[in-house]
Amino acid sequence: MHGRYVRRLADVRLGGHEVLVALMVRRFTCGNNECRRRTFVEQVPGLTRRYARHMVAAAGDLQAVAVALGGRPGSRLAQRLAVSVSRMTLIRIIRRMPDQPPVTPTVLGVDDFARCRGHRYATVLLDMHTRRPIDVLPDRTADTLADWLREHPGVQVICRDRGGSYADGARKGAPDAIQVADRWHLLKNLSDTVEKIIRGHRRCLREHTNPPPALAAPPTVEPVRTGRRAANTRQRHAAVHALRAEGLSISATARRLDMNVRTARKYAHAATAETLIDPNATSRPSVLAPFQTYLRQRLTDGVHETADLHAEILARGYQGSLRVLRDWLSINRTRPTPVTVRVPSARRITAWIMRPGHKLTDADLADLADARNRCPDLDTVANLARRFAALVRHQGTGQHLDVWIDRARHAEYPELRGFAAGLASDRDAVVAGLVQPWSS
Repeated sequence: MHGRYVRRLADVRLGGHEVLVALMVRRFTCGNNECRRRTFVEQVPGLTRRYARHMVAAAGDLQAVAVALGGRPGSRLAQRLAVSVSRMTLIRIIRRMPDQPPVTPTVLGVDDFARCRGHRYATVLLDMHTRRPIDVLPDRTADTLADWLREHPGVQVICRDRGGSYADGARKGAPDAIQVADRWHLLKNLSDTVEKIIRGHRRCLREHTNPPPALAAPPTVEPVRTGRRAANTRQRHAAVHALRAEGLSISATARRLDMNVRTARKYAHAATAETLIDPNATSRPSVLAPFQTYLRQRLTDGVHETADLHAEILARGYQGSLRVLRDWLSINRTRPTPVTVRVPSARRITAWIMRPGHKLTDADLADLADARNRCPDLDTVANLARRFAALVRHQGTGQHLDVWIDRARHAEYPELRGFAAGLASDRDAVVAGLVQPWSS
């Protein structure tokens, strides 16, 4: 025995507080000169481990936290549990865990994943009974999968995606195994096909879109002017028109009301008193007044060009300038405001078609019906897509696959015909996918 020292180990928390155990341990010296280890410390079975700073029970809790959350999230949770541990310690706990002994599954799931999206891919193998990964292959080639299957005989069912390399690898490495086309990948391939078709019909959707009619702007109500001047103007205007209605001339009216002849003429020529109250009031009627009714009618008919309207009223006897007409049109002409109608995106329409009807809201159903009415081609695509989706979602429908393939082959869309040709070339695996319960 070389000596003793105190070893401090973190234990499970007690009452919400961190607990440290001070353990006196012995250190020994090896008397064999050929031994590389000069000193070593005794371990207490069930309590300590080499180099560990936590008790065995606390280390088990940290292992569960690390497996569930990983590094940083696990470290934050451990702090809440009154256990100080870094993220790298949790990662080292995961790496020290022993790998489970490899077992060749009878039902194997095969799928690819991206190490660097668009550049490098690998293959993950899963045990379909336990839904756990059992191995990772460095690439997604047929030869790599075939070599793994030869080294691990006993696979009876291979659930894979629609990739041709996995089909060739399964055929070479396990020729007796049943290949099952994954149902999710079947729907994904069909969804991509439908989206391509819809993208090619975007112009059709825009051309048949009838924008809702623009609401006419409410008439502008001029404020009623008040005050002493306005009241006097209305009173004098009414008096002038009353005397003119009795047959008096403008001169007689001016003498009767004790006003200037020019003033009486201005009131007599004004149709309403409001035109005289306006700050820009004029005593003479506009040269455009006889043509305003005609111009408003032409604006209602959709004629808005100034040159065209000017030529028309010139033919009707207009003798004013073009500037007068332009100023009047700038006030009275209201062009229709263009209404922007948003056409649903191709992905959104595809989602409406591929999603089961009971999962669509009333608004989704209305928008889909509107799109199908505006573009009859989408109606045919939607019917074919929904029939195939029903085959995939209901198990045991493999006998109806040939009928659907025949209908899709006679469709007028090359994308749909190509999808049907792919199903026909991989028919056995697709039928197995519609019949077998396995799907990754």
